[in-house]
Amino acid sequence: MSDQELENLVQIKKLKKEPCPKKEFEGYVKSGKNRLQDADNEDLSDDSRFDLAYSAAHAFAIAALRRKGYRSEDRYIVFLALPHTVDADATITRTLARAHNERNLMEYQGRTEIDKALLADLLKSAHALQKLVLALDPPA
Repeated sequence: MSDQELENLVQIKKLKKEPCPKKEFEGYVKSGKNRLQDADNEDLSDDSRFDLAYSAAHAFAIAALRRKGYRSEDRYIVFLALPHTVDADATITRTLARAHNERNLMEYQGRTEIDKALLADLLKSAHALQKLVLALDPPA
């Protein structure tokens, strides 16, 4: 997603331009790190680990978007913006899109089965995203 595509999302009110305070960025990073650490705990149920890994990836994605100077209330838009905000590869973006769809089925349709392969991919993607976000300079 190019700068122009991000600006197009601003024009259609899917994103807002807004500077990011350093404390906010650091809060998202801390939240992501804590949740990802918990998601790695194999003693937890797969449901809990999925929720935690998804929330961790979302926190890192928000941190990246906010670092770029944008805000969105839409989880999916936050994930779609990743390739531009932290140069996330297509595998991460596809995995997060799949996880987003599964999360919606769990939240809104009562699905209870957790795809173990998707959980493993989500954890891997969340760790990769964490590495990309930790490499960013925090906002001033």
